[in-house]
Amino acid sequence: MSSSLTLRHETGRHVDLVAGTQLIARYRYAPDTPVNEARRPFFHPVCSLAGDVLTNFRPNDHPWHHALSLTVTSIDGVNFWGGPSYRAEDGYRPREDHGVQYHRAWETLTAERLVEIVEWREAASGRTLLEERRTLVPTVTAPAWSLRWTSELKNVCGWELTLGNYHALGGLAGSHYTGLQFRGARDLLDEHGDATIGITAEGDLRGEQAVHGTRAQWMEWSCQHDESLRRTRIRFASEMGPLPWFVRGKNPLAAFAFHDNRPQSLAAGDTLRLDHLLTFTCL
Repeated sequence: MSSSLTLRHETGRHVDLVAGTQLIARYRYAPDTPVNEARRPFFHPVCSLAGDVLTNFRPNDHPWHHALSLTVTSIDGVNFWGGPSYRAEDGYRPREDHGVQYHRAWETLTAERLVEIVEWREAASGRTLLEERRTLVPTVTAPAWSLRWTSELKNVCGWELTLGNYHALGGLAGSHYTGLQFRGARDLLDEHGDATIGITAEGDLRGEQAVHGTRAQWMEWSCQHDESLRRTRIRFASEMGPLPWFVRGKNPLAAFAFHDNRPQSLAAGDTLRLDHLLTFTCL
């Protein structure tokens, strides 16, 4: 069974995706968030077809977690994740080393396909490191809807770039978060003794400890919402092969970590392609 999908556009600010009469996602492509949170386009709220809010924007524990957004922890020392930067010699410190993502143009803007050009810039100098062609394809088939997020990140700065995370660059064990991140609403993984709520992954993996850092094609969150008591299953799937997932349950976070314990190089003129699929199913 399919549900109609429509798009509403507030020019220069955001795009809404609506299934029937239900807002399922708002994409804020020109945000005014603080520079030290690595300003970038983001989706919030992301909702189930039943209307339950699934994302958390600027949570008090990590205000730079901007709901559903694409990041790279560090590009040549420029922090595109947000918040304090980690270095092995002095740990986490606030530093003026942040990057920003700037919406340059829409190539396509329809309810079925959104194609955006995004420039990844160093905030301090204004220099552009990456040019991204971001393709967002929403699909609605009740009781679920999905979002395929494909990014082609081209190195346009003229020299080889090093893409890293704080595990790879600074030896901070387990801190391989990077890439597309989903910061979930606080109630999503509150298990309260219910074995049907929690984190699972390909290979019959169950629980945060088993899934975190393990390479798998997909993982899922099975959730129950406060107030409505409805349930949602969120499936995170890599369309580019198994990934070493970064996952946290207490402050719900999933990151499509495209690399883990070694930095990744991107030569001048080369393109890194990321391809992910998120599916939100009402149970």
